[in-house]
Amino acid sequence: MTDQYTPEEQAILLGIARAAIEAAANGQPRPHPDLAALPPALREPRACFVTLFEYGELRGCTGTLAARRPLADEVSATAIQTAFNDPRFMPVTAQETPSLRIEISVLTPPQTLPYDSPDDLLHKLRPGVDGVLLSLGPYRSTFLPQVWENHPDPAEFLSLLCRKAGLPADAWKTMGMRVEVYQAISFEESHT
Repeated sequence: MTDQYTPEEQAILLGIARAAIEAAANGQPRPHPDLAALPPALREPRACFVTLFEYGELRGCTGTLAARRPLADEVSATAIQTAFNDPRFMPVTAQETPSLRIEISVLTPPQTLPYDSPDDLLHKLRPGVDGVLLSLGPYRSTFLPQVWENHPDPAEFLSLLCRKAGLPADAWKTMGMRVEVYQAISFEESHT
């Protein structure tokens, strides 16, 4: 499984995401990448998130934690999901598309993080490296590794993640909490 993408592969994936968003914003069907014409790394099944920024502010972020289809196709579908179905934001309009900046995060498979106590959990997390997935019964939420940039304190990070899942902020201290970690290969369009 690839753990790096060349600048050309990154540009291809960012182009696929932009083409999908622009097509959907203009009422056209999602373009499907020609997988046979793509580099092998972009045909591997991988999970990914697509994050949109507009004038430096978050404009949407959705994705999947499990590999379901070839990466190029997953990026295309996830870009549309983010632009039009992130419940926190209104759908992107055709007028907005030129001002969007796209970031893609390709994820490694989540691995369970064993821990013995809340303090042990705090010590085992790697700020800036690990994306974190919390699960407790039907409640589940994740933060990509990039979220550490704004919330570098592990206790605060976990509290925000619990609140995102609809749980009390201190629910991460409950030993029934399942914690999984993953890493992300992230790249974005250059600033214009």
